[in-house]
Amino acid sequence: MFESDKTIKFEVVTPERVVLKENIHQVTVPTRSGEITVLPNHTPLISILKPGVIELKKENGEVEIMSVSGGFIEVLKNKVVILADTAERAEELDLKRAEEARIRAEKIKEETRHEDAESFAAITAQLEKELARTKAVRRWKNLKR
Repeated sequence: MFESDKTIKFEVVTPERVVLKENIHQVTVPTRSGEITVLPNHTPLISILKPGVIELKKENGEVEIMSVSGGFIEVLKNKVVILADTAERAEELDLKRAEEARIRAEKIKEETRHEDAESFAAITAQLEKELARTKAVRRWKNLKR
């Protein structure tokens, strides 16, 4: 077993549920400033998440992949909390459905390109979410090979 100062208490929470809560060794997340990796004893920070893939290394050495559609990350000395708009573990995702949803969102985005900015922003956010889901499930499937 690893010493407690070599792990991070990690939690991903959405408005609907606690997606994951466990001790990990590291996590990489997509922020508006770029991708960051958090290790034990990281400098405290708060940042805005952008849609993308979260990759974490568990205590047992396994790698877990998740998609996130946005939200916030708070890093304390040995604790990371992600408050996400939506977050899904890659093994919960169906690649075919995620691809179909991404294609639908791209088509709608193209159709709404000349409409009001609010509609266009909403569909762009949906497309980013679907792209993150597709990336997460593909990365997870590659790990399982």
